[in-house]
Amino acid sequence: MRAVLSTTFRSLQVRNYRFFVTGQLVKLIGVWMMFTAQDWLVLDLSGNSPGALGVVTALQFLPVLLLTLWGGKLADRYDKRKLLIVANAVFAVTAIVFALLVAGGFVVLWHVFLFASLLGVANAVETPVRQSFVSELVELPLLPNALALSAATFNTARIGGPALAGVALALFGTGPVFVMATLLSVAPIFSYWRMRTAELHREDRRTKAGDTKIVDGLRYVGKRQDLLLPIGLMAAIGMIGFNFPVTLAALAKIDFHAGPSSFGLLTTALAAGALGGALAGSGRRSRPGAYVVLGAALIFSVFEIAVGFAPTFLVAMILLVPAGFFSIYLAQAANHRVQMGVDAQYRGRVMALYVLVFLGTTPIGASLAGWWGEHFGVPSSIWVAGVICLAASVAALLWQLRVTGDKVSVRVGPRPRLSLVRGGAAEGPEGAEPARSVAA
Repeated sequence: MRAVLSTTFRSLQVRNYRFFVTGQLVKLIGVWMMFTAQDWLVLDLSGNSPGALGVVTALQFLPVLLLTLWGGKLADRYDKRKLLIVANAVFAVTAIVFALLVAGGFVVLWHVFLFASLLGVANAVETPVRQSFVSELVELPLLPNALALSAATFNTARIGGPALAGVALALFGTGPVFVMATLLSVAPIFSYWRMRTAELHREDRRTKAGDTKIVDGLRYVGKRQDLLLPIGLMAAIGMIGFNFPVTLAALAKIDFHAGPSSFGLLTTALAAGALGGALAGSGRRSRPGAYVVLGAALIFSVFEIAVGFAPTFLVAMILLVPAGFFSIYLAQAANHRVQMGVDAQYRGRVMALYVLVFLGTTPIGASLAGWWGEHFGVPSSIWVAGVICLAASVAALLWQLRVTGDKVSVRVGPRPRLSLVRGGAAEGPEGAEPARSVAA
């Protein structure tokens, strides 16, 4: 057990990384409490409209679509730690003003839309900078573990935040929950401030403005098939498949007639599985292969379809656990494949592109999910999304097989066997791999 724990949590031996994780955990618990309370507030203010939920989620992520690439440029040019202090300070001040409006009873629906957009602006700059900053906190051999623990931190908060929010909403109401949640958002400011800059693993920063063009990062990705596949796949699944913030609140309240605490259980079930998926990737020591990403995408799609057809609240809650597991296992594998395959001077811009396709497409997907749920029912908006994700995963698999020359071999009989026969095509900078058979 000691060996397992020392392997799973080995990045926590690094002082700066411990500060990073602690600050993120405290902040994200508050953020998930606020998002849960915000969803409930929108439903109350809009008369249980899934479309309104879709709009607020779209506005929350629209700045990511518009500003993330610019945030990646900043990350490659300036001190990431200082950028993160400023971005988190802006987020905290905005969240506290929003909470005071809600607690004072002055909030109306357009206020929620406005502050969702403002908080999204802070996140649009903070997210790509934070993603690329992890590589400065630990040495390269520890990077997969550090990224996995960051995802585990995110999903620990996604378990605790909605659960706490559900109980607090039932006991105290929406206003006090917003106040409690936003007070936690100041934690990263102190954690970044206390880091030892001399212990950061930084590249030479003697770059000029002309050396950090956004278009150069896009061209770099365009030449790399091994980066195009995970980024392209996450563009489709991030836009269509990861709209649970819109669908779960509406599913709980409209279809299952549940209260706020029960809604928290659905989100907690999804997050519990996601935490398991993040920890499952914490032992990874090398760059994951393309088929790890593709396999996780296929399995996630199947479970999302199953959630859409769940007949009861309990069945939906049970199915959300494996759906959450493979959603984060997929996101982590894709993230690792991109982060560990990119040159350091492009990391900020490439990770900004990853965040753009993963989160920045949410306004489109959330609006579609809200519109579909309002016209054709919330369950169908979930299983249709799963079908589209499954089609995208199959298309990505066929593309990977064609580019690399790999083949899938299926043997039926008493001992069925699915094997992958490697071709001789290069997959990227790693070069060509010899042909071999891999049992699946």
